[in-house]
Amino acid sequence: MEFRILGPLEVVQDDQPVRLDRQRLRALLAYLLLHANEPVSADTLIDQVWGPEAPKTASASLQNYISRLRKALGPELLLSRPPGYLLRVDPERFDLARFERLAAEARGAEPRERTAKLRAALSLWRGRALEDLAFEPFAQEEARRLEEARLTVLEERIDAELELGQARELVGELEELVGQHPLRERLHADRTPHSASESRLGPNGRQTAARSPCSSATSSALPDWLRGSTPRPTAC
Repeated sequence: MEFRILGPLEVVQDDQPVRLDRQRLRALLAYLLLHANEPVSADTLIDQVWGPEAPKTASASLQNYISRLRKALGPELLLSRPPGYLLRVDPERFDLARFERLAAEARGAEPRERTAKLRAALSLWRGRALEDLAFEPFAQEEARRLEEARLTVLEERIDAELELGQARELVGELEELVGQHPLRERLHADRTPHSASESRLGPNGRQTAARSPCSSATSSALPDWLRGSTPRPTAC
């Protein structure tokens, strides 16, 4: 059984979707997935899924939803673990766990291998994390955290491809990303061919400080040499 939260919540068994038709049932599963292979207390589940003003019937409702999840997933996956429950998940069949593993493996690898692993990690995303649970308070916080993780991996992939000399191929993607995320300084990075240092561009698209004495001002978020309008600079 596969679990996916990097996009709308999905559960797949033998290439067929597992139907979870109640929003609260889906929210309960999502919270358990965010804490996969860890015991989660019943009180925590009620607080997170029903909210701070949970009705007195929330405890009975939780047991009912747990019973429904067991029928959908199998009793061997959703276990009772005092003071609550534990969802057993194979990390290789859970998109978030695979994303985190690939990202961790990429760090420290050579640029070509790093690029491949980071691309594989990013390919697991199908949209915004927990997209169909956007109105659940716990999901909103987690979605922001996971989006930050995705953008960090995206930046690391771009850095790896720049190290491989693929600057020209990245022009269009970088312009789009800088437009979408103008405050992410790392996306403004300008790599020179014979220097391990990076120069940074300010919000107006110009160099903020002379990181290199031979760096030149630019009129856009991307340096002219990367655009191809001027020769690529050489080291001083």
